[in-house]
Amino acid sequence: MPSFITEDFLLQSEVARELYHEYAEHEPIFDYHCHLPPDQLAENKTFRNLYEIWLAGDHYKWRAMRSNGVPEKYCTGDASDWDKFLAYARTVPHTLRNPLYHWTHVELKRFFGIQKLLNETTAKEIWDEANAKLATLPVHRILETNRVAVVCTTDDPTDSLEQHRQLRESGKLSTCVYPAFRPDKALAIDQPAPWNKWMDKLGECRDLSGFFAALQKRLDFFRENGCRLSDHGLNLAYADDCTETTAAKIFASARAGKTVTPAEADQFRSVVMLWLGEQYHARGWVMQLHLGALRNNNTRMMRTLGADTGFDSIGDWPQAAPLARYLDKLDQNNRLPKTILYNVNPGDNYAFATMLGNFQDGTVPGKLQFGSSWWFLDQKEGIEWQLNALSNLGLLSRFVGMITDSRSFLSYSRHEYFRRVLCNLIGRDVVNGELPRDTKLLGGLVRDICYHNARNYFPLTPGKV
Repeated sequence: MPSFITEDFLLQSEVARELYHEYAEHEPIFDYHCHLPPDQLAENKTFRNLYEIWLAGDHYKWRAMRSNGVPEKYCTGDASDWDKFLAYARTVPHTLRNPLYHWTHVELKRFFGIQKLLNETTAKEIWDEANAKLATLPVHRILETNRVAVVCTTDDPTDSLEQHRQLRESGKLSTCVYPAFRPDKALAIDQPAPWNKWMDKLGECRDLSGFFAALQKRLDFFRENGCRLSDHGLNLAYADDCTETTAAKIFASARAGKTVTPAEADQFRSVVMLWLGEQYHARGWVMQLHLGALRNNNTRMMRTLGADTGFDSIGDWPQAAPLARYLDKLDQNNRLPKTILYNVNPGDNYAFATMLGNFQDGTVPGKLQFGSSWWFLDQKEGIEWQLNALSNLGLLSRFVGMITDSRSFLSYSRHEYFRRVLCNLIGRDVVNGELPRDTKLLGGLVRDICYHNARNYFPLTPGKV
C-alpha cells in the first residue's frame, strides 16, 4: 500500500495548500535549538544504516516500542541493528494516531523517496533501500538539501568547542553552526558528587566568587566561538530571595561534600540564574528557558541506562508565580535579555502566553517569545494549542517559529510538519470567515514565522543555502 503522505498532507483547504506550497515550503530553516552532536557535524558523518541514524538515541521510538511489549534488548540493548529496526517496524502499525506514525512516513519519503508503509512485511525492502541511499547522504548533504541556514547545538560550559572550530575553519558546510551555552550542571548542587566533579572541571571554583569568575571565562570563550544564546532545562524558574553571602555559604558547604537542603539548593540556583540572566543581557544574548519536564522517573531504569533514555514525563510544578518573579528581578534593573519560554504542560499555555506581555518593553518586536511546542507537545494537537494560545494572547506574527530539539539529522522534516500544521490552521480561519483571503498578507505572516522572524531576532549570521 502506498504512503498517505501526499504533497497536500495535512492541508485541508485550498487556502492552506496555497499558503504552504507558495510561501512556506521553500523557506530556509533556522534551527536555533537542537541536540545534534557536534562531532558528527565536524566529521561529516555518513551513517552505516537506518538504525544508526533513525533509532539510536531516539527515546520517542523506545517509549513506543516498550509500550508495544518489545524487550529492552531491542531498544537500548545488545540486539543487532537489523533486529532493532525490525522490532520498530513491527511496532509502527500500532502507532496509529501517535505522531510517530506521521513522522516515520514523512521521513521515509523526504529523505529516501520511500512511499511504502513501514511494517514487518516491508521492513527488509525499506531497510535495504534506505541503507543504499544513506551511503550517499553524509550529514552535510542532509543539512544543505533541507536548506538549513543555522544550527545551534547544545553545549556544556566545559566543552572545548573544538568541533565548532573545525567546522568554521574547514569552510565546507554552507549551514552556519553555532554553540549554545547550557549550564544545567552548575545548578545540580543537590547531587554533590557529580556537581563537585563538574566544578573541578569548570575551573578554580574554591568559593562563589571563583565560581562566577570561572563561568565568566567560559561565557567569554563561548562568545569568541560564535555563541549568542543560552539554554536552560529547569523544573521551574528559580527566583527565591537569597543574598550572595548566603549563597556563598551554601556553595562552600556543597564544595566540602556536604548535602544541602532542598531550600538551600533552590536559593543557590536563584542567585546563579539571576547572575546568568544579567550576563546574557550584558552580552546581547538570547536566553532560552525549557520549563516543567519531570525527568528520570524510573529509578531502576535510571540505574541501568542512565538519563535521557525515555523515562520522562510532563511535570505539574506551579510555573507562573516563580517565572514572574524571575523575569521581574531581571527587568527591575533593565537587565532582562531577549527570552524564549518553552512550556511542556499544556495546562500552562495561557499562563506562559500572558507572561510575555508583562515584560515586552518596545525595544524589539517580540522580545519575549512563547517558544514552539516542546517535547511531548511537538505534535499536531500540541502545535495548534501553542499557536492558538499565542494568537489569542500575544502576536503570532512575531513568533520565531519551529525548532527540531532533536538528536537526529532526519528530524528536519519536523519543520515541514510544523509548516503544514501552521498553514492548515490559518487556512481554516479563512474558510470560516475569521481571516481575510488576502494571500499577500497571510503569505507574509507564514514566511516570517517559518524563517524571517528568527533571522531577525537572533544575533547570528545565517548560511547561504
